[in-house]
Amino acid sequence: MISSESSLSVGEKISGKVKALFELLKFRLAALVAFSGAFGYSLGAEVLDWPKLILFCMAAIGITGAANIINQVIEKDLDKLMKRTSQRPLPSGRLSVDEAIVWAVILGVMAMYIFLVYFNLRAGLLSLLSLILYGFVYTPLKRVGPIAVFVGAIPGAFPPMIGWIAATNHFGLEPGILFAIQFFWQFPHFWAIAWVLDEDYKKAGFKLLPSKGGKDINTTIQIMIYTLFLLPVGWLPYYLGMTGINSAFVATLCGVLFLAQTFHLMRKCTDKTALQLMFGSFIYLPIVQIAFLLDKL
Repeated sequence: MISSESSLSVGEKISGKVKALFELLKFRLAALVAFSGAFGYSLGAEVLDWPKLILFCMAAIGITGAANIINQVIEKDLDKLMKRTSQRPLPSGRLSVDEAIVWAVILGVMAMYIFLVYFNLRAGLLSLLSLILYGFVYTPLKRVGPIAVFVGAIPGAFPPMIGWIAATNHFGLEPGILFAIQFFWQFPHFWAIAWVLDEDYKKAGFKLLPSKGGKDINTTIQIMIYTLFLLPVGWLPYYLGMTGINSAFVATLCGVLFLAQTFHLMRKCTDKTALQLMFGSFIYLPIVQIAFLLDKL
């Protein structure tokens, strides 16, 4: 009986570690990044190779997970200060920093191996650059000012571009346009999140909202301006012959609706309208990307 109880205790500990490692990965966020990358890969590929697409998704989740872990290691003490993050594996003590670093290295090495062996050097180097920018540049800048959002938007916009390059081994206007769409989308998306979580962010000293960090009309104007850019760039895949005109109309319609939400935020300047804009941003990107992909088929 004693041996059984001891074995169960060890099993529970192992189960707890595995659960904490999975949580550290931020799988839902990593899966969204992988979806965006898979969109770029599928759009660029002449013939869709499903086994390679699955490998690409594994690599995308791995490199994103490694970047997320680096972010959490650096911000371990700051995460303790915020209600939203205080129970994460590192601040709660469920994992040690050394365990997190080993997990990040495993994920990063696995991802780079897949990119370099099964795809190409360009895709691998861009993936590595995205990890460095997110983990070691964007993360410390979050306490400096809203410049962090601009820097973070660069690796945040890489996935569809990396996907295209992984499929074609070619960099040009096409992957650049995919980058541009996701780059401009990042600003209303992230500033809406920063607006909703502003009080929690301030506890850790994060300065992410524009207009001197104020939840005011000046911040909403900047959100609106970046959203406005989505209207013209949404047409560029059609002009470059990457997709058909139907998806251009879908992108325009979604862009107009997204822009309308920013005007609603400008009128109200409330957490509720910022939350609505945040959910609108989550809807906009996958709908537009799926429309582009379906229009290519």
